[in-house]
This record gives sequence, C-alpha cells and structure tokens, in this order.
Amino acid sequence: MALVIGVLASAAQAQHPQLERLNQQLFDLYRSGRYAEGIPVASEALRVAEQVYGAEHATVAESLNNLGELYRMLGRFEDARPLYERALRMTESTSGPENILSAAIVNNLGEMYRLQGAYDKAEPLYRRAIAIRERLLGLEHADLAQPLNNLGLLKAAANKPQEAEPLYQRALAIYRRAVGEEDPLVAATMSNLAELYRAQQRYALARPLYEKALAIAEKKLGPDSPTVAMSLNNQALLHMAENKPRDAERLLQRALAIQEKAYGRDTAASFTTLENLATLYHDQGRYRDAEPLWRRVVAIGENAYGTDNPALAPALEQLAEASQKLGREEEAARFQERARRLGRGR
Repeated sequence: MALVIGVLASAAQAQHPQLERLNQQLFDLYRSGRYAEGIPVASEALRVAEQVYGAEHATVAESLNNLGELYRMLGRFEDARPLYERALRMTESTSGPENILSAAIVNNLGEMYRLQGAYDKAEPLYRRAIAIRERLLGLEHADLAQPLNNLGLLKAAANKPQEAEPLYQRALAIYRRAVGEEDPLVAATMSNLAELYRAQQRYALARPLYEKALAIAEKKLGPDSPTVAMSLNNQALLHMAENKPRDAERLLQRALAIQEKAYGRDTAASFTTLENLATLYHDQGRYRDAEPLWRRVVAIGENAYGTDNPALAPALEQLAEASQKLGREEEAARFQERARRLGRGR
C-alpha cells in the first residue's frame, strides 16, 4: 500500500459565516481520516454554497469537489465521479481551463481512476495537474509535489519503477524544502519511495525510509492516525519479504485495528491491509485464518469496484484455494470458476 495524497479545495472564496464554519469542520474531519462523518457536513456545505452563491459559483465547485473527495476516500467511486466532473465543468466555465481549483479537481479525479485501475484515464489528468501548477505556482511549490507523488504511484502500480523513482524523489525534495523534514507529507512520500525500493528488493534502501516515515507519522499525527496504519502496513511488507512473519503479523494487525476504528469494519480503507494479512496467513498454510479474510477482501472489492471487475480474480483464486484446503470442494469450485471468468477480462 502506498500513501495517496488527495486534496480538499481551500474554499478560500467562502465568506459566509455558516459556510466557513462547515468547511472548517470538514477539514478537521478529513485530516483525522473521519471521512464518513464528513459526508453530511460536506453535503450541507454544498447546499449552503448553492443557496448563498448560486448554482454556478466557484465556491459551489469547491464544495462539489470536497464531497467527491470524501466519497473517493471511502471507495464510493460512482458517487464521487459525477461530483468531480460537475465541479470541473463549473470551474472551467467560470475561470477557464487553467486555474488552481481545476488542478485540484483533476488530481482527485485522476486518483479515483488510478484506484480503479484505469491508468490510461488517470495519467493525463495527473500530467494536466502538474502542468497547471508548474505554470501558476512555479517549480518548487509544495502543491506541485502532490500530483508528482500520485503519478509516481501510478507508474509503480504499472510496474514502471524507473519512471516512478524520479517522480517520488522530486516530490520528496519539494516537500522537504517547503514544509521541513518532519511533516506528514514528507512521511507519505518517503513511504512511497520505500515501497518502490521494497518491490525492487532493495531492502537496505527501503528500511530506513520506512522507519523514518513511521516515526514522523506517529509524532505528528498520533499513534491511531490512518497515515500511521498505512506506514505500518508498508513496513509489514518489508518484514514479509525478509521472512519475518511474526513481525509482519503484529504490524498488520495493528494497522487493521486503526483502520477499522477510523472507518468502520470492511470498508475500502482496510482492503489492502486485509489482503496483505490474508496473504501472510495463506503463505504460512494458516488457511483457517486466511479464508475469512479473503471473504472480506472479496466483499469489499465487490462493493468498491463492482461484482464483475477483473481485479477481484486474484482474491477469488486465493479464496478458492483456502476453501479447497479446508475441504469445501463445491464452494472452492464456484470461486475458482468465477475467478477464471473474471480473469479472462484482464
């Protein structure tokens, strides 16, 4: 798991006292990872913005983006997409195609597509966000690092590490200069770079980055922050690669507990941690521990991506194998057949 850096719009134009209060409440919930609690607040902010400023005002576009961002963070992509698209059309019609708000929206829309595996749709959106921010903010502005980091995530997921590494390094350098060494944004990008090194088996480079990223996140955000959970998950992957299953299990269980406390049980936020913990148990032959986790992974994937998404095939294959090992032959056969059918779409 890598750390995604999304953005809420600043709502800088909002002057209405009620809207300012709602936006501040929303930012506080977003920063603490309480996305579900933010939905009614963002919805009310959108209603107030439309009432105060009219349906086509830039502040309404900001509120649309913010509500879309919360849905994206919860894995509710079909709810997020029309909000992003409406916000983008609105800000382009009022302020032209290149403005700060449109850069935020296209970055977030790109994140949504990346999470769905639609890399061909995500990449041009990231590149557009980068180009706009370079032109409007300059080459060293902290906000430029955000789409650079996210494009790095895409390149890493597409198995293009040589393209991902310079993107992460450039983002990390910008953040260090802009916000200092011990900032959560530095930790997030540092963790992503470490994850890239781990995937390349460059463990000596990955380990100190993981450790420093976790230390920063715990110090700045607290031990129960969702960002800490992501760092724990990533460090657990290193332990798995180094054949330290007990250390990996301890970190993954702690990460899962944090995510479930923050978001609730079986949400998209815990998908990757559950998948990693299931894999750990599976590889150890602990099928009774692995099988219920694979079921949860499949259920979360179905809710987030749809029941016919080819991305479900690997988890279904693992669930089929675990079920077979536990003597559930008929059920295993059904899972395997479904995995084959979905796999043909990959």
